[in-house]
Amino acid sequence: MKVLVAVKRVIDYNVNVRVKSDNSGVETANVKMSMNPFDEIAVEEAVRLKEGGSASELICVSVGGQSCQETIRTALAMGMDRGILVKTELTPDDELQPLAVAKILKALAGKEDAGMVLMGKQAIDDDSNQTGQMLAALLGWPQGTFASKLSLEDGAIEVTREIDGGLETVSLDLPAVVTADLRLNEPRYASLPNIMKAKKKPIDTLTPDELGVDVTPRLKTLKVEEPAKREAGVIVADVAELVGKLKNEAKVI
Repeated sequence: MKVLVAVKRVIDYNVNVRVKSDNSGVETANVKMSMNPFDEIAVEEAVRLKEGGSASELICVSVGGQSCQETIRTALAMGMDRGILVKTELTPDDELQPLAVAKILKALAGKEDAGMVLMGKQAIDDDSNQTGQMLAALLGWPQGTFASKLSLEDGAIEVTREIDGGLETVSLDLPAVVTADLRLNEPRYASLPNIMKAKKKPIDTLTPDELGVDVTPRLKTLKVEEPAKREAGVIVADVAELVGKLKNEAKVI
């Protein structure tokens, strides 16, 4: 079974994100970038599937500019077999939207005859949490989102999902789409020998046009602003004063 894993290049989670002066987006110039943490978990799970004999080939794909090759190389160093870069001038943080990425992944899943598509449940830059669900709908495949545990048996996959009420376990027929949650696994560090081997692993470059996908943005970002700073708290003398402030100032009761 081939496993397709989507990886996204995002601003590193340790970076303090700054809004551009013109409020058109966030500042990415001279900012440290890395693989989306949830996608790292998806890569690790795919590698474990191959180590367990459930997967025959692991293919990582990223959509964006030439710099996304760095993210693909990181996935290759973690154990992926080969990479695909779908090159576009649209920037992931501004114009490359979840529906376009889902259509690209649909085309690649068909082209590669993938038996499973793995990805992070969301990207930490836009927090859309849409691509996996859209992809499953476009393919007509079952989906297991927010996965915290996976197990494969007899052509089916059991996915334990993290939901508001606790945990839910679903059984999915393959092929399927699975999105990884934080507690699915602990990603491994790429060793130096694997980093060197990754430099020799192949990365194919395609374009959306070659896949027959229109990536024209459907949504337009009007303005990006930093969240309002939290106001300082106050000390109240008694319950009556607290109720009065909640009623007259905060207007929550």
